[in-house]
Amino acid sequence: MGAPDFAVPTLRALADSGAQIVGVYTQPDRPSGRGRRASRTPVKILAESLGLPVFQPLTLSSVQARSDLEALRPDAIIIAAYGLILPAWALELPTRGTLNVHPSLLPRHRGPSPVANAILEGDDETGVTVMLVEPEVDSGPILRAEKVLIGARDTTGRLTERLSTIGARLLVETLRDWTAGLITPIPQDHARATFSRKATKTDGRIDWTLPAEVIDRRIRASHPWPGSFTFWSGCRLKIIDALPAGDQVGQPGLVSRDLDAVVVQTGRGRLALEKVQPEGRHPMDIQAFLAGHPEFLGTMLA
Repeated sequence: MGAPDFAVPTLRALADSGAQIVGVYTQPDRPSGRGRRASRTPVKILAESLGLPVFQPLTLSSVQARSDLEALRPDAIIIAAYGLILPAWALELPTRGTLNVHPSLLPRHRGPSPVANAILEGDDETGVTVMLVEPEVDSGPILRAEKVLIGARDTTGRLTERLSTIGARLLVETLRDWTAGLITPIPQDHARATFSRKATKTDGRIDWTLPAEVIDRRIRASHPWPGSFTFWSGCRLKIIDALPAGDQVGQPGLVSRDLDAVVVQTGRGRLALEKVQPEGRHPMDIQAFLAGHPEFLGTMLA
């Protein structure tokens, strides 16, 4: 059970391991793009290429959804970013339990946005946890976990890709040892739990009164979605890549030049812009943008 790119390596690793995959559950096709054509999830695309049966219920609470899943008689259910809550009867169905591949070191960063949250919080490390699923979100006993260092320039997209590969390997290893009776589940320390929330489009707007290092983390956490943006000359300007640059104090949002760098003053320190995307244009290097808009220097971003 999974939907986005994060879940694809897990499905492929299961198929490559020789596991008998009796069904693949994913989100329904949804309109996407300018043409609003029905778009398949990455998991569905892979499942169909492997010739696996695909199920796309809107909910698992319907009579039909229950009948379909019970008919599969699964030994185990594997979840990787599926997006639907499994009812109690579904959790009790598989004889070997329901295992979830979660991209954080639980109990830290439970919830829907663990990778972005780890970057936002300035964590030095995160990881992948394979756990048994219980009714409460991300609260089940841990079967195995693996730490991963967070790089200084990691974005949510880049880090998620690394974690998906590690999680796929870890899941196959864990499933093998779990079914062989070689793993004792470890209960989570619920008192240490932290929670992430689902990001919204408005989360991408930059508040230039914040310190430069905080804005830097927000830009990296928001890439590729929802993306970070500000407003210049009445138009939206996406900030795709930037670096903290010194601890100077000044008027937040003021654009200036520092040697060859184009910098924006923040509440504490400055941020050197490296790549931006003007409204209606493709992403570009800041120097290419400045060549076309020399009036950018000395203006205010809001």
